[in-house]
Amino acid sequence: MNKENLLLLLETMANKIEDNKQFLTVLDAEIGDADHGINMARGFSAVKEKLPSYADLSTGSILSDVGKTLIKVIAGSSGPLYGSAFKVAGKIIGDSEEISYEQFVSSLEKGIEKIQFLGQAVENEKTMLDAMLPSLRALKERDNARDGLAFAVEEAEKGVEHTKEIVATKGRASYVGERSLGHQDPGATSYLILLTAIKETIE
Repeated sequence: MNKENLLLLLETMANKIEDNKQFLTVLDAEIGDADHGINMARGFSAVKEKLPSYADLSTGSILSDVGKTLIKVIAGSSGPLYGSAFKVAGKIIGDSEEISYEQFVSSLEKGIEKIQFLGQAVENEKTMLDAMLPSLRALKERDNARDGLAFAVEEAEKGVEHTKEIVATKGRASYVGERSLGHQDPGATSYLILLTAIKETIE
């Protein structure tokens, strides 16, 4: 993926989040504060507005600035979590003109590790990690972006579906306890939307 592809990807992410804003908000209303879709759309809209200013930046600098923007604009925990992951990716990619598959997988892995550290969460606690970690394992089982992302999206979809079977023990959803059963996690869902955008961009 080169810089042109990256800018297209960020625009696609913003559009997909906006298209799913109401859906994510409804999901969050069931077990959270009913603001995940609104917050995510606000954050990625701010990123979309900044795309013209990224023309002269390196891929790593673009990703780092996306992270800073998300942290600044998205309220609640999603901003620091997603934003920190983008900032980690920016450091790993650096001044590379082309983002290789290996760099992408490594940046995602380190980004997820940062999210785990910040959220003090593990798999099977009804969080975005329930989609992230299965997709990461899938990516590691493939050696190219097309096959890897197709498999990763499949595994993330299964992870999102699995969150319906989990009682939340982290975040706002943990406040409703057993009543969180039967509801899919909005954070895992927004991650699936972003991962799908990546898959579609490289097809």
